[in-house]
Amino acid sequence: MSFSVSGRAVAAVGVSAVMLLTGGSIAGATPSPAVAAAPDISVANVKAHLAQLQSIATANGGNRAHGSAGYKASLDYVKAKLDAAGFTTTVQQFTSSGRTGYNLVADWPGGNADQVVMAGSHLDSVSRGPGINDNGSGSAAILETALAVSRAGYHPTKHLRFTWWGAEELGIVGSGHYVDSLSAANRSKISSYLNFDMIGSPNPGYFVYDDDPAIEKTFKDYFTGLGIATEPETEGDGRSDHAPFKDAGIPVGGLFSGADYVKTAAQAAKWGGTSGKAFDACYHSSCDTTSNIDGTALDRNSDAVAHAVWELSQ
Repeated sequence: MSFSVSGRAVAAVGVSAVMLLTGGSIAGATPSPAVAAAPDISVANVKAHLAQLQSIATANGGNRAHGSAGYKASLDYVKAKLDAAGFTTTVQQFTSSGRTGYNLVADWPGGNADQVVMAGSHLDSVSRGPGINDNGSGSAAILETALAVSRAGYHPTKHLRFTWWGAEELGIVGSGHYVDSLSAANRSKISSYLNFDMIGSPNPGYFVYDDDPAIEKTFKDYFTGLGIATEPETEGDGRSDHAPFKDAGIPVGGLFSGADYVKTAAQAAKWGGTSGKAFDACYHSSCDTTSNIDGTALDRNSDAVAHAVWELSQ
């Protein structure tokens, strides 16, 4: 940022399907097809992506910042995974602070091109560190969700697009460039943009963007099913890649686990962790490494990413 319950869902769908097959529907009614449930996202796979991003940073001066070899290597890593999984990938180039930057756009074939569900995360770090929570966590989670789409052979009603933004840390440059490059007609085709910027904070909170009521409800209902109370996301308002989309009139939503704001006693009582301490004490620092991740928060939020992608694209 600049500056699993999935099994229960699968079971519920399975019960609905059995009822339909055994005549458990209303007499005379036409049975509705069962709604597909999102698969469980392997947190081990998400962490494996984070380990790769850490290795890339270590090999490239300790960071993955805009204009650096570490950023380009990060983009190449993500792109190779998506290409192998059957996505159509496009690299969009832009210039900021005299250096070349890149956005990566990955489209899943099929779905209604007039109704596009997008999930995005910024892939760049600050120059002071490898950026594993900020924002390897969001980048890795949407990458693994995209790969889960491929493994499932998912055929959503709406068109799915996953994006990794450059130069967010310089002022939301990459995503702003992308939105500015869209025609008015293509902007109108985006039914929702979901943003994931820091979702594995070591002293985590569970914050949900409250910009669009329908998207907010999708996330809140998911966490309610886990028995986790959420709070509206305020720390990152206007400070991440959802801002250009929101400014263009596109419905936005997302998740956040906290940056340098301090966890209150009430929040610690609700979520655990340590009150009086930042949600992420390594925010924008060299210690934002693979050791700076809470595995439980990363797991829950990664599953929530997939849940929203499936729910909103059907």
